[in-house]
Amino acid sequence: MTLLLAIAAGVLFAGGLYMMLRRSLVKIFIGVLLLGYAVNLLLFDSAVLVPGRPPLIAAHETTPPSLYADPITQALILTAIVISFGVTAFVVVLIKQVYQTINTDDFNELRCTDIPCVEGEITDSTLGRG
Repeated sequence: MTLLLAIAAGVLFAGGLYMMLRRSLVKIFIGVLLLGYAVNLLLFDSAVLVPGRPPLIAAHETTPPSLYADPITQALILTAIVISFGVTAFVVVLIKQVYQTINTDDFNELRCTDIPCVEGEITDSTLGRG
């Protein structure tokens, strides 16, 4: 099971890095999401999976049982899921606004949006670079 989770995390990392190397904002965002899922899976894989053993200390003992589920990795994954949901909502709205403003999501077409392009201005496309 651990080997399967490690392979799945590796595939998610590879897919995320591949998508982040694309020029489209949406593909870059999908790559970041895949990397987040890969990190969550890696954290999940690093925990010891023991079913039915909560990390509770009995009334007459001073230490937890020898094999118990690690609550730290579960808390880290839950926190990462909540943060990634918030970032996802923000980035979706940001990409939508960029596309409505500039009418493209290609990184080569995105330039400074503070100053509008002036007719006859020298750009990368007029120099043959784009």
